[in-house]
Amino acid sequence: NAEEAEKEERKRQDQLASIQAERAEARVLSGIPKRFDQKTLDGYQAANEGQVKALAACRSLVESVRSGGGANLILSGKPGTGKTHLAAGIGIALMEQGRSVLFYTVMRAIRRVKDTWSRESKESESEAIAALVEPDLLILDEVGIQFGSETEKLILFDILNERYEKRRACILLSNLSIGEISAFLGERVIDRLR
Repeated sequence: NAEEAEKEERKRQDQLASIQAERAEARVLSGIPKRFDQKTLDGYQAANEGQVKALAACRSLVESVRSGGGANLILSGKPGTGKTHLAAGIGIALMEQGRSVLFYTVMRAIRRVKDTWSRESKESESEAIAALVEPDLLILDEVGIQFGSETEKLILFDILNERYEKRRACILLSNLSIGEISAFLGERVIDRLR
């Protein structure tokens, strides 16, 4: 019956539109910057051996999270090498599978926790940390821009340690070298990422 077939097609189109709307909303809620919210791993152009290895590591992380693993990844390098594109591509791939993703700068994450110390705060420190711990993937950008105070290191350790214990994936993005990241964050934080 042509009428029933048309009705089924409309229903299928409505479901598809609903899924696309949910995905678009998830991208906005994830915090992935607008400039990168359409970037995919397939769209990344690896121009050298380092970028080829980075792309392979990113695909591996997607598979790890898909299978329930709590793998972590540090993407470091000079500006313009595609770190944010790769991280966004991982996030988008995971959101398309129904996983939750949160993209924050380290300063914004620390500020969110510190803001709870105000009497006017509507969010407790535990709630702020839980919001950073719960997503399947947390992407922290601009590692090394913050001051590197002991308080900041403790906040980051608290977040990353809880994520480690719950087997939740994390990506750190930085223009610093791995050695500089390790010195900046401290060995306890790096240990949790390993």
